[in-house]
Amino acid sequence: VANTGFLSLCAHGRVSGLAVEAGAAVSHVTPVCGGQTLRKGTRCLALAGDHLSRHLYQLLLQSPAEAPALQALTQRVLTRLKEQCCYVSLDYEGDLQEQGCPPPARFQTPDGHWITLGKERFCCPEPLFRPELLQLSCPGLHQLAGQSLQALPKHVRRQVLGNIVLSGGSSMFLGFPERMCLELNLLFQGAGVHIEVLANPKRGTAAWAGGSMAASLTSFQHAWMTKGEYQEHGAQLVHTKF
Repeated sequence: VANTGFLSLCAHGRVSGLAVEAGAAVSHVTPVCGGQTLRKGTRCLALAGDHLSRHLYQLLLQSPAEAPALQALTQRVLTRLKEQCCYVSLDYEGDLQEQGCPPPARFQTPDGHWITLGKERFCCPEPLFRPELLQLSCPGLHQLAGQSLQALPKHVRRQVLGNIVLSGGSSMFLGFPERMCLELNLLFQGAGVHIEVLANPKRGTAAWAGGSMAASLTSFQHAWMTKGEYQEHGAQLVHTKF
């Protein structure tokens, strides 16, 4: 059992840093120092990919022309539509006002219908940064990352600032790393720091990759509980072993 934020950092070759995870059911911000997760700075956002898929469906329902194609839209196809056509805007308010922005994207459903997306393309993932769009009164993911950094002691914060990594399927939107970087630098404007984020092209499965890497280390071998040990001592051994 391991923290997914720590495993995401492992996948990037780091044991200290800030993992910003946007998955399917929930999003997390986890600071890690020397392989230890720091609970004081850990934050959670009850908004992630599944919520964005439902939000996209509601946005598309507002266009009567798309109604026939939406009737047979399964969750899996809706997720594929979201992943292929949507992106994060670097200027949400400006893009909302601009006519003809963005260029429309077309998506063909398995039953042959075509769906055309306009502003839905960047409106879909925006709640990650503005939860109020889904009537949620909580900070956006970038604000939670800022709160997490502020909660850390200064000497730890310096280590973490240079190692902010993104992970999870909902971090894969085009423009997500750039927007996160932009928002964090705005939050720390005047603090004398410039923030960069690390966005590995395979970050969607970073936690799995990090788990594989951690489990292959020689130093990890003492952490196994073998089948033989379990059969001899029972489930209560987990409390002694770990």
